Amino acid sequence: MRSTNLASAFVAVAAFFVPNATFAFVAPTSSSRLNTVSQNGFLSPKFVGVRSTPTLAMKVSLPFGSGLGANGAKSRLGMSDAAVPEGEKKGFWKKIKSVVPPANERKKLLPLALMFFCILFNYTILRDTKDVLMVTAPKSGAEVIPFIKTYVNLPAAIGFTAIYSKLCDKLEQKNVFYACTVPFLIFFSVFAMAIYPNIGTLHPHAFVDAIASHLPAGFSAPLSIVRNWSFAIFYVMAEMWGSVVASLLFWGFANEVTTIDEAKKYYPLFGMGANVALIFSGQYVKWVSKMRANLAPGVDPWGVSLKYLMGAIVAGGGVMLSTFAYMQKNVMTDPACVDQEKQAKKKKKKRVKMGLRESTKFLMNSSYIRDLATLVISYGMCINIVEVSWKAKLKQAYPDPNAYSAFMGNFSSATGAVTLVMMLLGRSIFQRFGWRKAALVTPSMIGVTGLGFFALNIFAPQFVPVAAALGTTPLMLAVLVGAVQNIMSKSSKYSLFDPCKEMAYIPLDQDSKTKGKAAVDVVGNPLGKSGGSLVQQALIFGVGSLAAATPYLAVILGVMVFFWFKAANSLADQFEEAMEME
Repeated sequence: MRSTNLASAFVAVAAFFVPNATFAFVAPTSSSRLNTVSQNGFLSPKFVGVRSTPTLAMKVSLPFGSGLGANGAKSRLGMSDAAVPEGEKKGFWKKIKSVVPPANERKKLLPLALMFFCILFNYTILRDTKDVLMVTAPKSGAEVIPFIKTYVNLPAAIGFTAIYSKLCDKLEQKNVFYACTVPFLIFFSVFAMAIYPNIGTLHPHAFVDAIASHLPAGFSAPLSIVRNWSFAIFYVMAEMWGSVVASLLFWGFANEVTTIDEAKKYYPLFGMGANVALIFSGQYVKWVSKMRANLAPGVDPWGVSLKYLMGAIVAGGGVMLSTFAYMQKNVMTDPACVDQEKQAKKKKKKRVKMGLRESTKFLMNSSYIRDLATLVISYGMCINIVEVSWKAKLKQAYPDPNAYSAFMGNFSSATGAVTLVMMLLGRSIFQRFGWRKAALVTPSMIGVTGLGFFALNIFAPQFVPVAAALGTTPLMLAVLVGAVQNIMSKSSKYSLFDPCKEMAYIPLDQDSKTKGKAAVDVVGNPLGKSGGSLVQQALIFGVGSLAAATPYLAVILGVMVFFWFKAANSLADQFEEAMEME
């Protein structure tokens, strides 16, 4: 009788949205009698006299239009003679049930989604804040970013990888998680409360000005890092949050508690709830930007906003750590959620302690890890090559920090909304086309949109009439096209690239999962961005400016996408082989 009531509800609701339509549903038996009762204008079909006879298809034709609430509505009922197979009857409910994870999977997927929400909420705020701080800092600009990523971020990532390797040898994995995340939260709170309020004393502007007077103008970007050293450290810590907490720690933990079959079903959708964080955090950044305009004269607007932003970071980090502790206590010990025998074997297995050199040699001998590293490095180089050029245009359009921050808030919200749509599509791509095709979507997206952005810059004079017809300027058109490029690139990364990469780790042994993942995600990502930065630095020194280097950057982007495709196809073959051996 429950299915009958649901069918009744379906007919009534469907009639409201689609008037004058004919709807079909399954009657329980061929001899059932259908009574229709009009209550406040809604038809309530009720079946009586049920017997176990062959099932028939029944259709209900509703003659009334949008005035569904009119009293005295009548219905025309008819029976079709065609029998409905039993499989079709159950097909709809099977589809509904297949969407909802079973209880043991929900118990781990929902906390993981909450953790990912908090991590991405924090990362979006940090990403927007680091750009505003560094790009709009005194005597700084977008040209500083390649130097930070090469000479500050990359060495920090290599140093962290060495420390992480030691921590994995000495501590349990759950304690490694705490040891790596808590220092981030401490730094961000100290930065807002103690460091930024004293930058006038801490930043050596006079000293750097004295040195700059004896050096060529080309040294202005590296000197800006020294001049604004606390901003540079904040920039690196914000970048490392994405590499360490999101890519390494979170996904490493997710791979520990998730099976391959669960990953295929839920990883594309896994970040759906989390990417709502992009929308929320983007609007939060925008709200803080607007709030600065209402402060009393003499109050440092950035000082106040940083306290709000970093307060949200600490709160998000607290929720993340609490959720992680809950999972350690209630999920990791539940046999229905995690295979306890495998966990016991991992704890009993003696780890082989390797130094940094031995770990590097071990990882480089694995073609599987090399292909994974190529994917990550290619993404880092490609996104950096396009992003720095876009941010240079963005600073020209929004030189004011408040306007720049507000634009980045809207950008983050748009990224979150598009990513939600892409994640819905991502699950279908995995199910219909498999891992290989899903892994090729992101390089295709970045290649097409990136080359389109560069074409707009190279052939800017030809696009002047187009910009005028759209009621904007060529500069603003380039900013908007670059924003679309970044949004599409990041959404395809979150919805397809990251799930593909994380699935590829699951068949690996424990050492490859921990140390290999650390090398690929923590070093590979900044190495890719640093590689893109080195290319840009060389071109700037060679041709004089970033704008003049645009044609060369377009060619390099195309070459990197080619190698990305090659590595993805190679990894797909190895992944499929590893899955057959499972």
